[in-house]
Amino acid sequence: MKILVVGNGGREHALVWKLANDSTQPELFCTPGNAGTAEWGTNLSLGATDLEGIQQWCIENQPGLVVIGPEAPLCLGMADVLEAEGFRVFGPNQAAAELEGSKQFAKEIMKAAGVPTSAYETFTDADAACEYVRTRSIPIVIKADGLAAGKGVTVAETVEQADAAIRDALEGNAFGEAGSRVVIEDFLVGEEASILALIDGENVVMLASSQDHKRIFEKDLGPNTGGMGAYSPASIVNETVLKKVKEEVYDRTLAELKKRGITYKGVLYAGLMIENDQPSVVEFNCRFGDPETQAVLTRWDGDMLPAINGVIDGTLSEEMIQWKDEHSVCVVMVAGGYPGDYAKGVEIQNLDKADAVQDTVVFHAGTGTGTDGDKVVTAGGRVLGITSLGTDLPDALSKAYIAVETISFEGAFYRNDIAHRELRRLEDG
Repeated sequence: MKILVVGNGGREHALVWKLANDSTQPELFCTPGNAGTAEWGTNLSLGATDLEGIQQWCIENQPGLVVIGPEAPLCLGMADVLEAEGFRVFGPNQAAAELEGSKQFAKEIMKAAGVPTSAYETFTDADAACEYVRTRSIPIVIKADGLAAGKGVTVAETVEQADAAIRDALEGNAFGEAGSRVVIEDFLVGEEASILALIDGENVVMLASSQDHKRIFEKDLGPNTGGMGAYSPASIVNETVLKKVKEEVYDRTLAELKKRGITYKGVLYAGLMIENDQPSVVEFNCRFGDPETQAVLTRWDGDMLPAINGVIDGTLSEEMIQWKDEHSVCVVMVAGGYPGDYAKGVEIQNLDKADAVQDTVVFHAGTGTGTDGDKVVTAGGRVLGITSLGTDLPDALSKAYIAVETISFEGAFYRNDIAHRELRRLEDG
């Protein structure tokens, strides 16, 4: 069977890697892909948001399955376009993807459904937004309403920072159309965690828990990024929390969507803040998280295709997914200067040696091939996601950092404290 994976990041490399190891041995294509996906399948030259080009390729090549990785094509309605042509698509339709496409819409759904989340207001006028900030507590969170590639969020520690973020978005056009409206939310106290769930329109099967590290610097300092690393499982997501996430987050959200005539099929990511075993939703994503996917999929035991088909066919069940007992860690290596300006086209060395580290996979994100075709070079801000399994968390961390330290490219940067909260929990007993 031919499978097309749409996207070019670390998440897509992880999906291609997992599907390539399926017992059915499908023929894989990825568009546009990266240097890592090229090792497992055929990269195409179509952009991830080229709806017309991808539609035409599918008509000509008849893939048995299309897996849409990133949020942008989902929010543009790629699933709708391909399903209308009769193709089997893994990914929510445009109406359902609005949970990520508009933070205001997601907040409206959560409020109507009684999903635990922070108080909020939405603004298009900068002066009114700045006045509102002065009626709330600091810190406060300023979010561009639309898609901003993980960079449209500011956690303002002062009123002045909040004002600057508001005016950058609404008056400075910092995020283009995505920032023409801002959502201002109260700051949630607690510890972050991520839960991914597969949904077939009716049934919800939650995947293994994980925790992402958004800030660029150690000790969770500096600006937000797309994610600097992740680990799985996250012990803060205990059985009590899991039950609440299922009932208070997923069940209520799906019920509210159904009221509005929206059927959700695909993966839904809930970014959570947990305080005293009470989860609150920070955000929804309509796709697999990155780098959570790398940490979670390496722990998925066995084939992934039965669960994907179950989502599409409405036959999803818990029995379709099994988990390895091992722990996993993903450490992201980024280009110097990220999340600001950074260089591209820098040669990456010793990838083979890193891949040879026991129980380790080097997932490519922002990579490409050099002009001569035999070198791997940087092509984005987040370059690699080095992911290792271990008998316990320290074992996985040890392997991951051995591999990270093996790789070199000019300006390479990474955090040395991935999973620091979990390590403290272990030390505290």
